[in-house]
Amino acid sequence: MPNPVSSIPNLGPASEIAFARAGITSAEEIEELGPDEAYRRLLAAGTRPHFIGYYVLVMGLQGRPWNDCKGEEKKALRKRFDALCKGFNGSEAKLRADLDQTLSFLGVVPRAS
Repeated sequence: MPNPVSSIPNLGPASEIAFARAGITSAEEIEELGPDEAYRRLLAAGTRPHFIGYYVLVMGLQGRPWNDCKGEEKKALRKRFDALCKGFNGSEAKLRADLDQTLSFLGVVPRAS
């Protein structure tokens, strides 16, 4: 019987729901995919990119506490995260641009020229 996603350290019920939306239902699937591909599938399924969520996954797959990520390792993970997020409509820059355009359209903020 497969282990639930939440059996990976640092991951809980919210992670199980997000991974299920991406078609991933077990810890073994995540381990086989590795953190980058598993996170890419989350993004493809519409999960909003969040750096902490990414490195929590990486640390969990290594059996480490989420707050063990520091210094140069964290900087390197940030580069991997940024590369993973490129091209997804859910990227922070795209979300901000969409929000600004919507607020402008509704007249909440001055219209962009």
